[in-house]
Amino acid sequence: MHVEEPRPAAPERHITIAFDGACKGNPGPGGYAAILVNAHTQTETVVHGSEPKTTNNRMELRAAIEALNALQPGAVVTMVGDSEYVLKGMTAWMPAWKKRGWRTTKGKAVLNAELWQALDAAVARHAEVRWTWVRGHNGHTLNERVDQMANQQARWAGVVGASRRIETASG
Repeated sequence: MHVEEPRPAAPERHITIAFDGACKGNPGPGGYAAILVNAHTQTETVVHGSEPKTTNNRMELRAAIEALNALQPGAVVTMVGDSEYVLKGMTAWMPAWKKRGWRTTKGKAVLNAELWQALDAAVARHAEVRWTWVRGHNGHTLNERVDQMANQQARWAGVVGASRRIETASG
């Protein structure tokens, strides 16, 4: 009789995600981008896309959603962004919104509720998600890169419309 040894647990995957959204006019053509960096391998994956008519807040949310959904479930993730809207939404406002049935303290429907719900679901797929705010346009290398990419996507959306893409490159 052959007895198999139990498989060792897979090592935790630590991923840093820098995310950003941009809009040319608000509303107007918008773009989003995220850079996903595997802490162990330093491999980078870039996620980006655009919409022909949107808002900056919606693009910030889409960047976070698409980045988290591009990962295999179960990762330990550090989200790095310059959007106080997204960071405060995830760390301060969301629990109350959920308790009130996605309503604000004034009883109005939460703006972009479908995207907040999608972000909540994307976060739930992972072992842990931490949120870190960085000041925009202040020299943070990954934040500066995703800002450039998101703005490029917004300009592109003004020309051709919506797009979505994921690219992997070794770092």
